Amino acid sequence: MARWRWRKKGSGEDAAATMPADVADVDRASQATTWQNAFANVGDADAVAYRTGNAQAIGAGAIAVTGVYKPTVQLPPEALRPPAEVDAPTGLNDLPYQPGLFVGRDRELDLLDTALASPGTALVQAVAGLGGIGKSTLAAHWAATRLHGRAPVRWITADSPAAVQKGLADLATALQPVLARALPVEALAEWGLQWLASHTGWLIVLDNVNDPADIAPLIARAPGGRFLITSRLATAWTDAATLVRLDILLPAESLALLTRITTGPHPARDLDGAADLCETLGHLPLAIEQVAAYLAQNPLTTPRAYLHLLSQHPAQMYRAGAATTAAGATIARVWNITLDCITRIQPHAADLLRTLAWYAPDHIPAVLHHAGTVDPPADSAALGLLTAYSMITPDPAANTLAIHRLVQALARTPDPEDPHRTPQLIDQAREQATQGLYTNLPEAWNTPDTWDTWRTLLPHIDAFATHTINTEGTINAARILNETALFLGNQGQSGPATTYFQRALTDTVRLLGEDHRYTLTYLNNLASAYEWSGDLGRAIPMYEQSLTDTARVMGEDHPDTLISRNNLASAYESAGDLERAIPLYEQSLTDTERLLGEDHPSTLTYRHNLASTYESAGDPERAIALYEQTLVDRLRVMGEDHPDTLTTSNNLAYTYEIAGDLERAASLHGLTLSYRVRVLGDDHPDTLTSRNNLAHTYESARDLERAIPLYEQTLSDTVRILGEDHPFTEMLRGNLTRAIAERDNVEPS
Repeated sequence: MARWRWRKKGSGEDAAATMPADVADVDRASQATTWQNAFANVGDADAVAYRTGNAQAIGAGAIAVTGVYKPTVQLPPEALRPPAEVDAPTGLNDLPYQPGLFVGRDRELDLLDTALASPGTALVQAVAGLGGIGKSTLAAHWAATRLHGRAPVRWITADSPAAVQKGLADLATALQPVLARALPVEALAEWGLQWLASHTGWLIVLDNVNDPADIAPLIARAPGGRFLITSRLATAWTDAATLVRLDILLPAESLALLTRITTGPHPARDLDGAADLCETLGHLPLAIEQVAAYLAQNPLTTPRAYLHLLSQHPAQMYRAGAATTAAGATIARVWNITLDCITRIQPHAADLLRTLAWYAPDHIPAVLHHAGTVDPPADSAALGLLTAYSMITPDPAANTLAIHRLVQALARTPDPEDPHRTPQLIDQAREQATQGLYTNLPEAWNTPDTWDTWRTLLPHIDAFATHTINTEGTINAARILNETALFLGNQGQSGPATTYFQRALTDTVRLLGEDHRYTLTYLNNLASAYEWSGDLGRAIPMYEQSLTDTARVMGEDHPDTLISRNNLASAYESAGDLERAIPLYEQSLTDTERLLGEDHPSTLTYRHNLASTYESAGDPERAIALYEQTLVDRLRVMGEDHPDTLTTSNNLAYTYEIAGDLERAASLHGLTLSYRVRVLGDDHPDTLTSRNNLAHTYESARDLERAIPLYEQTLSDTVRILGEDHPFTEMLRGNLTRAIAERDNVEPS
């Protein structure tokens, strides 16, 4: 038997394999010399030669041999055959394939099939996406079910150079098991690589590649087969024949996967809440698998019960898997590998990810992800790094980005055991998110030119409010909620407005005390929200308290006191208590004219409100005179497109109708409606009001052919925008019923 020893390369000395002098078999000695030459200079990129029947210089990217190998090993002659002469036996495939963990993905499978069918010898395909999105599962399923006889199929974990080397060494050992007794891992890897270089028809799956440089030498030296790469890097595979960007499962697919794993051992178990659980997990395959395994192991825990556990103990549940769940495969750990890499490269990227966790997952505008940036290049680099690792998905056309909701949930959950999610880091990120929203709030909430900005920010304010509901708010957070509630109230959404006003008031009282100006303002605003929703029983006492406290703290002539007095008068009017409403309005108007002047917006508002009270008191002549004066002044001071101008125009038209002047009423209602459609849009509550009022005027004029279609259109829009149970919806439904009964000469039901 041929024998040789390896010795470590020394200074100025080439590593060589020495052969014993007593080798009797010349042919074997010749083969040994071939192997000696094949491995003599492994690691010298310019000198590795593959001396076989199809000899070629392989040099570039050779895998280095290091260390000392001393044992004397006897090998059979067949072990000395060059890699090119070794055929792959059957049973060499080693896919980690579990059919029960695969659902859907037809489009992605077809994309990989198309590339496989293309002509040519070398083919690189890549599947990229967020950790846990199912890249490895897709690759294993495709390789196991779609290759139609291609062999062998080998799976190499490729997250480091050492892992790639081990995978190639394992291939060599599988092909020639006896080599494992004679060669170090570096030499085995080189043998495996030379086997790939001299054969065709194989598929190598390079799983979880972190750096394209780790696999570049392998791809360059083995052009005769197929490589399928999976990686969290989404931007590194421009040369791939196919790049499949993997996204979350469809809802039906995630539910099917959860059900399949959960009910395996318990087919009759309770799956209440399963669809909601999949939605909470963001239809992420890894999360579905982890939670389903937990549920399968805990048959008394329903999906609904798991949701409760997740809401109450998120940090523990994100770490919790089944007994068979690998420690590194839980939701809490899978992204830490990526975060470790990101933090080493650009620490600001991890800070930015934690900040983005407090917003809505989709359509995050640039003003938020650039908020507070003092180093724009670093911010740009951070966004690029998060994009490269599939942690965020930018939309360059809209200048927005998206982030998976489960990534967000984990990134805002404090965990003292996780260096990326310490309570201090989470608190810092929440404050940064607060500052981002606060600094980008529009200056006004009741002017149409700010509404696009409000609508862009609103989903992220709502998400922020939801995520912080169990934390003590700050002054800036209270300001965000108060200003947002004013906008929502203006848009007819009194329910959410009331909730936000309540939270703003609670936090401000706690932080600043009951007599602070912000507290008094938020108290008045909360009373307004109750009035908007028709809850005068709570609105009026709150207004009375607001007026008393504001007058005591700020003084009788302070503008805030005038506002409180006007708002209390409005509530009295809404309650039908005109005896108290009219004197308060008259006092507010007199004081405002004296303090602020006749053209001040507040003066015009109070004059308008007093006119409304005169109309409610059955004095349309005085109301019309005041409305007409106010309309002229508002046109001059504010312009014809201002919402307040249109409000006065609407009310004047309504008062014309009350006074019996239907022609002027219909004309002015029609004009106001056209302006509101143009300025506010078809769906604004004021536009709906104008359309209803015009229909009512037509009805009063017995023109039911025009009144009924307008009522029907307005009712349909109002149900869609404000809901079935909104007071305005109920009023409209009554108007339509009455008009139809009048047309049909029947009593309204």
